[in-house]
Amino acid sequence: MLCKLQNKYIVYKRACDAGFLFFYICSMLTINGQSVDAAGKTVAEYLAEAGYNTVRIAVERNEEIVPKAKYAETVLADGDVVEVVNFVGGG
Repeated sequence: MLCKLQNKYIVYKRACDAGFLFFYICSMLTINGQSVDAAGKTVAEYLAEAGYNTVRIAVERNEEIVPKAKYAETVLADGDVVEVVNFVGGG
């Protein structure tokens, strides 16, 4: 079961044998309009895991451009709004 409460997703998981109910709280942020559990990761870590080629992208975090030199030190936090834009050539 998944429940959204104040921009956090709370996942309920029942341990049937023990009869306990465990609560797991996942920090969520929004990347390209989708809720993602990536809080605590750096921009560089997220981009690598998501398979982005960092040569032709720009990253905006909370309406501010993140310089490529800062990808490895910029930590994503709960509630951040991130946009990853791919540059495409054409004519």
